[in-house]
Amino acid sequence: MNAPALPMTLGFQEDASFGAVLDALAPHGSRRLVISYDGRMVQPGYHVTEVKAGSFVTLDCGGNPDAWQETILQVEDLPASAEKSEHMKVGKFLAILEKVAARVSLQRGSRLTFEVGPPSRPMQVFDVDAIRIEATQAVIELAPRPAICKPRHRAQQEAAKANACCKPTSECC
Repeated sequence: MNAPALPMTLGFQEDASFGAVLDALAPHGSRRLVISYDGRMVQPGYHVTEVKAGSFVTLDCGGNPDAWQETILQVEDLPASAEKSEHMKVGKFLAILEKVAARVSLQRGSRLTFEVGPPSRPMQVFDVDAIRIEATQAVIELAPRPAICKPRHRAQQEAAKANACCKPTSECC
C-alpha cells in the first residue's frame, strides 16, 4: 500500500465547498482536528457553537444579482478543560456535522464559512484556505475573508485571463 507522504496539504483555489472539506477530512477520523486562524491555533477546548445553512440573494454595487448557498460553522475558541484536554478528533467533528445535517439541510456544494473567536473578542469571518494532514492531526487553515467589490473583482479576473491568454507562450493564441 502506498501511503501519501506527510505532512500533506490540500489547498483550495476558489471558495471551499462544505462537501469538499468533508471529503478531505473523512479519511482522517482518528486524527485531532485543529483550526488555524488569525496567526494562532484554536485551543483544545474549542466548541462548535452553531452550524448555519444560509441561502443568499444579493444585488452588488454594479446592479448585478447573485445567489448562493452557504454553510457557516461558528467556533468558540476556548482553553482546555478537565474533561477536554485535547483537540477533538476529526471523527467527532464530522459526527457533529452529520447530526446537524439530520435536522438542517446542509448543501454539500455550499460555500463554507467559519466564524471564529474567543469569548472576549468579536467573531471574525474566515474562508478555508487549506487542509494540512499531519501524522497526528488535521489542520484546517483559515484565511480572513476580505471585503471586495464584485464588479471590480470580476473585471480584474477577466483582464488577468485575457493577458495570460495572449502571451507568446500561451496555447490559446
